[in-house]
Amino acid sequence: MTSTTSLTAVPAYAAPAPKAPLERTTIGRRAVGPHDVLIEIKYAGICHSDIHQAREGWGKGIFPMVPGHEIAGIVTETGSAVTKYTVGDRVGVGCFVDSCRECEYCEQGLEQYCVNGTVATYNGREKNGEPTYGGYSTHLVVDEKYALRIPEGIALDEAAPLLCAGITTYSPLRHWNAGPGKRVAVVGLGGLGHMAVKLAAAMGAEVTVLSQSLRKKDDGLRLGATHYHATSDEATFRELRGSFDLIICTVGAPLPLDSYLSLLRVDGAFVNVGAPEEPNSLNMFSLIAGRKTLAGSSIGGIPETQEMLDFCAEHHLGADIEVIRADQINEAYERVLASDVRYRFVIDTATI
Repeated sequence: MTSTTSLTAVPAYAAPAPKAPLERTTIGRRAVGPHDVLIEIKYAGICHSDIHQAREGWGKGIFPMVPGHEIAGIVTETGSAVTKYTVGDRVGVGCFVDSCRECEYCEQGLEQYCVNGTVATYNGREKNGEPTYGGYSTHLVVDEKYALRIPEGIALDEAAPLLCAGITTYSPLRHWNAGPGKRVAVVGLGGLGHMAVKLAAAMGAEVTVLSQSLRKKDDGLRLGATHYHATSDEATFRELRGSFDLIICTVGAPLPLDSYLSLLRVDGAFVNVGAPEEPNSLNMFSLIAGRKTLAGSSIGGIPETQEMLDFCAEHHLGADIEVIRADQINEAYERVLASDVRYRFVIDTATI
């Protein structure tokens, strides 16, 4: 079934300028093209990335900025050439809405590493130069290739954060072969960290949380961790030296890398998925002694993101969320910065 309705203007919440509070506004959405789907957004997660970009922590932004790349909703219109989705399907959109489609990485389904650059869901530019606007809005038009199917086994509100927090942690866990017999540590128990714990445990790994304090220990164990240690305790680094095959670092602040690298076994990997605004440094001998790897990982391509959603449905995994109204977004930003959320704010976009 194909609708004939076209949408040109929809309500949204936008930052009008760097560091300015977000406010209600109206944005334009393109007409539905032959390969597009129109999505009625039901829920949009608040990622720490939204704050970094709205406040220009990672560099100059495009304003007004409508953040949001954790999007879950329902298809309400399909273009004439769409074959992947029909009206009524449950879908999600993550961190990008297009790529070059021709480079070696796009052809491998690794669109997140597109040689020519992905088109970011917000704070980016379409191929025609128009700015992109994200999920803090009621509707989105996207090429069907860049939409993901959300299985029935996941509630839409709990699914929204999977489109960033879920795939950002799933991808490195899969790439570095987390599973039975592997000891995985997760640094930080926030929006990303809580999903890393759930996913690594579901993959069969032995999971340890490394957090600044023991304040969230009960949560960490409930989410699937076997062990929980405070990094503010110097004894932690002595006792756990040489313990882990893989460390997933989810925090967005510089860390004493030499201390964390000491926790790896020979051939272990320390993988950053958090993105601090400030540079970091280390002693190269921390890598040389033990043939260790210091790496980074960026979200996932479309095939892997779909794999992650299917995995989460199979294992009954969703994000731990707090649903908020749109007029609470600015308050939520401050609470994220204060680590006062367990573990992801999700906007009910019906309140925009």
